[in-house]
Amino acid sequence: MRPEQRPLLILIAAATLARLVLGWALPLGIDESYMVVAGRGSYALSYFDHPPLAWWMCRLAADLAGSEAAIVVRLPFIALFALSTWLIARLGTLVAGPRAGFWAAMAFNLAPVFGITSGGWVLPDGPLDAALLGAACCLIPALETSTWRCWVGVGLCFGLAMLAKYTAALDGFGLVLFLLLTPGQRRWFARPQLYVAGIVAALVFSPVIAWNLSNGFASLAFQSGRAAAASLHPFGPVVVLAGEAAFLLPWIWAGLMLVLWRGLRQGAMRIRLLAWMAAPAIVLFCVVALWSRQVLFHWAASGYLMLFPLLGAWLAHKNWAPRAAMASAAFLASLATIALLLIWLPVPLPKDPQLQARNWTQLRAALPAGDLKLAAVSWADAGKIGIGTGRDVVVLNADQRQFHFRAHPALGSDVVIIAPKRSLLQMQTQFGPEFSSIQEINRVTISDTEFGVFLGHGVKSWPG
Repeated sequence: MRPEQRPLLILIAAATLARLVLGWALPLGIDESYMVVAGRGSYALSYFDHPPLAWWMCRLAADLAGSEAAIVVRLPFIALFALSTWLIARLGTLVAGPRAGFWAAMAFNLAPVFGITSGGWVLPDGPLDAALLGAACCLIPALETSTWRCWVGVGLCFGLAMLAKYTAALDGFGLVLFLLLTPGQRRWFARPQLYVAGIVAALVFSPVIAWNLSNGFASLAFQSGRAAAASLHPFGPVVVLAGEAAFLLPWIWAGLMLVLWRGLRQGAMRIRLLAWMAAPAIVLFCVVALWSRQVLFHWAASGYLMLFPLLGAWLAHKNWAPRAAMASAAFLASLATIALLLIWLPVPLPKDPQLQARNWTQLRAALPAGDLKLAAVSWADAGKIGIGTGRDVVVLNADQRQFHFRAHPALGSDVVIIAPKRSLLQMQTQFGPEFSSIQEINRVTISDTEFGVFLGHGVKSWPG
């Protein structure tokens, strides 16, 4: 091991250990529970919300271990983030040397949307980040040496990124813009390497295309529909940028925006490439926020990802960088400690975070004997119910997401329905037409929230 690599390896080891502890101590969140439960029993070509890579990863871990414990299904994502940290350091080294690589990795781990969520949760963003970083690491030597092996690597990694999350296409669009707008790079449009890389990426992505063709483009329609115009929101871009800054830490976000501006204006080829790959995602979701309130702050993360090597090059020459890193790490450690205390201690709050963060294992004792099918009244509840009870769940709602593709109850059968904050009258009013009758059979309290357990007799129809 070379001396200059030692700080990076220590960073990777320490950060991985911290994620393992958090991965064990923190129960699965709503989106994580949804992916684990809705993906049970099959390895589909793709899924309703996202392409399949993250779904395959958590399902494979659960099947190999015979457990859906949080640390088990999170383990592949934690390991993959260690690889992502090495890759982003590699990119920083290619841009400005080993010290820049180390500081790129440090900032990457300190940004919560990467270091916490992408780094250890069951979400598509972890494999997306690793694949995009792999593509960028292949792309720089591919552009400089024309090596076929590197171009095939570009296509393979971009294909894997698209197999993780659709937003990878925005980084690919940024690459096209870079080639079009950078003198000397347009020549690639007349060479076969670029098209071969595109073909390789399309082949890797082909399961998602096949699934959408077989299911009426349900996934693509759902994701594109979230950007549909509603009404004018002139301050929407400001809100989105503020949210992204909070997810990245404001001081890290400010540095990323600075290096983006510099990279687009006057960067060397490697710097300019990464800046252009970053720009489309950051700009697009700000523009969409002008008319849509559905823009989530982490959607642009695939753009910000490409800026960390540039930020590392800038931080490498700042004497205050070590102090800032220590302060940021202490801040994140304090937030993590507070979050764990709020989850595990009975702290009364106006909106209790314990309900969403805990596993709803108390529901097991409230279920009737037998093997009746379980139903939830929303896709978000279904994941938590499935993890808490260890049983399969269907969704009694028109918005079923991936649960739509699971077997629905047979007509005439009985179903156990679990619904938080619902009375028998509310259930009969909302879902009465779907059953011959509905009766309440139990109630259970979890984190000060009361759950009703109902028995729906004789299914007449099923929403969706």
